[in-house]
Amino acid sequence: MSKVRVLQVAPLSERFNRELAERYEVSALWQQADPLAFLREQGERFRYLVSSARFGCSAEQLALLPNLEVISSFGVGYDPYPLELLRDRGIAISTTPDVLNDCVADLAFGLMLDSARRLSESDRFTRSGAWNGAAFPLGRRVSGKRLGIVGMGRIGEAVALRASGFSMSVRYHNRRPVAGSSYQHEPDLLALARWADFLVLTCPGGKATHHLIDAAVLAALGSDGFLINVARGSVVDEPALIDALQHNVIAGAGLDVYEQEPQVPVALRELDNVVLLPHVGSASVETRQQMADLVLDNLRAYIDTGTLLTPL
Repeated sequence: MSKVRVLQVAPLSERFNRELAERYEVSALWQQADPLAFLREQGERFRYLVSSARFGCSAEQLALLPNLEVISSFGVGYDPYPLELLRDRGIAISTTPDVLNDCVADLAFGLMLDSARRLSESDRFTRSGAWNGAAFPLGRRVSGKRLGIVGMGRIGEAVALRASGFSMSVRYHNRRPVAGSSYQHEPDLLALARWADFLVLTCPGGKATHHLIDAAVLAALGSDGFLINVARGSVVDEPALIDALQHNVIAGAGLDVYEQEPQVPVALRELDNVVLLPHVGSASVETRQQMADLVLDNLRAYIDTGTLLTPL
């Protein structure tokens, strides 16, 4: 019996690529000399597609996939997918929620601690030998401070749970209050920023949140406040953030995501009051395997039953 054909837009882990190829007849789009020419010739063969929150699937590619039924995507982001086009064509899409909540929340707290206590900066200070001639400057305490969360979804809830161990007060900003939440909802983002010592972003990307964090929000956060972004780079007006860091409008920032990944502005890389990570929010062995398994399980469920386990 011949295997089901699956189009894979970009590579994931070696283990995932191998398991996918063992189960299906996989066409690796990234390996084609001319991917669009390949789709023009063979695009009508594919009903099933695998991609990720990093690579997505463009409208141009979708136009060459007339029989596509489903996309099984690795990650929780959906910025690189033309969702309106998918809805218009009735193409189902799944993501990998929940399994990465703890890892991303852990990282958010790591960035809070690193930014406030200046861990990465003090590491550089020690390695350089500077400690022999000077004391390292003081950092700021995290315990007992005020935590503002922008986007109280699954990951936001996980961040708030961790805050209880640090005796932090928690408020959040959503378009509407979360039913049953024990945390105070703040409908005014500027008011939340003025109140918070740490403003943590865990909201979705996309048009609705594009540059939600702008110069006005950063000014409201103030010279004692820290911005932590484990959401999407598009949520922050990057030039405004750079200006705020350069002129001490805010105390510091911890970033795992950027507007033009993997490009990180030189101006950010030259600053000591920002911690920069290469989008590793879910990057633990355990979590990445759970995510990969869920991509495969979603694909299998749709092929077998016509339904997805975790539809977007």
